[in-house]
Amino acid sequence: MILHYKCPSCGSDMSFDSESGNLSCQSCGSQENIENYPEELITARFSEEEANEYHCENCGAVLITEAETAATTCSFCGAGVVIADRLSGHLAPRKVIPFTISKEEAGSAFQKWCRKGLLTPKGFMTADRIKSVTGMYVPFWLFDLNSKVQVNAECTKVRTYTRGDYIYTETNYYDVYRDINLEYDKVPVDASEKMDDKLMDKLEPFPYDQLKDFKTPYLAGYIAEKYNYTDKELLPRAEDKISGYIESYISSTLSGYHSVRYLNKQIHTRNMNSDYVLLPVWMVSYNYNNTIYTFAMNGQTGKIVGKPPISTGKVAIWFSGIAAGTFLALKCVSYFMGGGFW
Repeated sequence: MILHYKCPSCGSDMSFDSESGNLSCQSCGSQENIENYPEELITARFSEEEANEYHCENCGAVLITEAETAATTCSFCGAGVVIADRLSGHLAPRKVIPFTISKEEAGSAFQKWCRKGLLTPKGFMTADRIKSVTGMYVPFWLFDLNSKVQVNAECTKVRTYTRGDYIYTETNYYDVYRDINLEYDKVPVDASEKMDDKLMDKLEPFPYDQLKDFKTPYLAGYIAEKYNYTDKELLPRAEDKISGYIESYISSTLSGYHSVRYLNKQIHTRNMNSDYVLLPVWMVSYNYNNTIYTFAMNGQTGKIVGKPPISTGKVAIWFSGIAAGTFLALKCVSYFMGGGFW
């Protein structure tokens, strides 16, 4: 089933407006509050074997979508459409963070970001080579995790002192035990097969205080995908994301010792709750020297991540400058120590 959101005033298509947070009509300027928008939840469940062909109710065109697509734009009339049966039942997101950055603002911010690249080619910084800017709701699982940690360690404190003509070293040994309970809320893991996991991780953090109960009008005018991986499948990734924090916390409880030798360390992490949510991401496709570079922008905070091209000439100049600076510093040290210049 295809959902269109029509303007009650003029009948034109409405889309989500990131500035006002409402459904907005581009034709007459009318706006509808999404929180009060009447909507009947559809109970049909999507089957992966279902044909991926839908008809645009606006112009009659046939929409061919991939199995993961939950919202898209009609290529013929430009209407934003939501494929409702892919967002219902067990596929319905619990929460969504709406876009607050518009497409125009995203493009402008990206151009400014490009100009800050110290080692990027000059043409990359100055030329307008943006191929596309696409607003996408990326599926994530937010995990609430509990970690119970038990640690046994042998620690030492060393004291050195002088008595008469002798220097003494005293080493005290301690049998240390730690029983730790850690809670981690809203650990995000992207659930899309298409998205680069490292790129999505770098977009964090998202402002989770902006999470809203999911309503399909938030997706109007954007692309959205359903998840490819369940929370059970992604739990190991969530555990891996917090592993460094757990180790850091354990170390912080053992500070003050000169040495620490772990005799036993047990970490048991449980998933207390996991919510399926959609988070806003602007995907920017940039064409430079016949090569497409992909960048991502957090649709709430404006943070941009990606790997731009590097100018070998600028890198060479940069390293030459460091080498010259180091050489001059060493000469100055030599001079002040009486060695002079040579």
